Amino acid sequence: MTLYAGIDLHSNNIYLGVIDHDNQRLFSKRLPNKIDTIKNALQPFKNNLGGIAVESTYNWYWLVDGLQDDGYPVHLANPSATQQYKGIKHSDDKSDAFWLAQMLRLGILPEGYIYPKAERYTRDLLRRRLLYVRQRTTHILSFKSMATRSLGITISANAVKKLMPPDAQRLFEHEHLALAGSYAIATIAFLSSQIESIEKQVLACVKLKPQFASLLTVPGIGNILAMTIMFEVGNIARFPKAGNYGSYCRCVKSEKISNEKKKGSGNRKNGNKYLSWAYVEAANAAIRHYPKVQQFYNRKASSTNKTVGRKALANKLARASFYIMRDQVAYDENKMFA
Repeated sequence: MTLYAGIDLHSNNIYLGVIDHDNQRLFSKRLPNKIDTIKNALQPFKNNLGGIAVESTYNWYWLVDGLQDDGYPVHLANPSATQQYKGIKHSDDKSDAFWLAQMLRLGILPEGYIYPKAERYTRDLLRRRLLYVRQRTTHILSFKSMATRSLGITISANAVKKLMPPDAQRLFEHEHLALAGSYAIATIAFLSSQIESIEKQVLACVKLKPQFASLLTVPGIGNILAMTIMFEVGNIARFPKAGNYGSYCRCVKSEKISNEKKKGSGNRKNGNKYLSWAYVEAANAAIRHYPKVQQFYNRKASSTNKTVGRKALANKLARASFYIMRDQVAYDENKMFA
């Protein structure tokens, strides 16, 4: 007899539910977030378990890894697509856990991708780098604003990066303004050093896999963006078509259409925000250096606006990257701009 388990995961506890093939509830209990305790609770059912559905929350790594290491078949449920009947009168952790198990039993569980443990932490390190890049940009813009507001001058971002804390004393007369400027410059320098250190570590220890090496031929994509795409994509075979990949990269519209009329928008945040960032960055770089890319962008921007034109180019780069990664071919400008 095949059994199915569902786990509703929270920050400090889980709710475990086990059912049989007839949807009869065999076990339910709230347990602390301790992998040994959870394994002990599952032990009586281990030989008959057909699968365990785990809700994909922010803290699933330890649970999925621990269960997989012990030989359990784990399925990661996509919470944005996992919804019970909206008219249900009462819902709690217990009903959520059994609903996950029931969907697994019926074969209708919307699943997320369980990223391989061996490469997951390198991916997270690159995500940390992006966090530092955004924080540095925030401090640079703040410093530029302070200089414009106080001195009436415009300082470029590259010039701000080259400043040293003592330069603030030269720029600003007021003591407190100079102090704020020196702290901002020191923070920017510190974040820049951390970003550079992460880049060196990743590039020294990790090499692009063969299926991703050709990404370097795509306009606007360099080593860091290629690494980011490689680690965010994982297995390119999980995307059936280029459209699926473009949607995952948040490069397509999120609309609800009925009778050729727009009836609203879908969940625009579905997909991978890091891949979305990577292809927009690639588009920005490609616009500056590739004539045919510039022509495409200018044509789109003139008929709509610059933001739409940039996003359209990002989508085109994402679709081209899909075929490059899947078919192991180099970038072909004539195919992209046929």
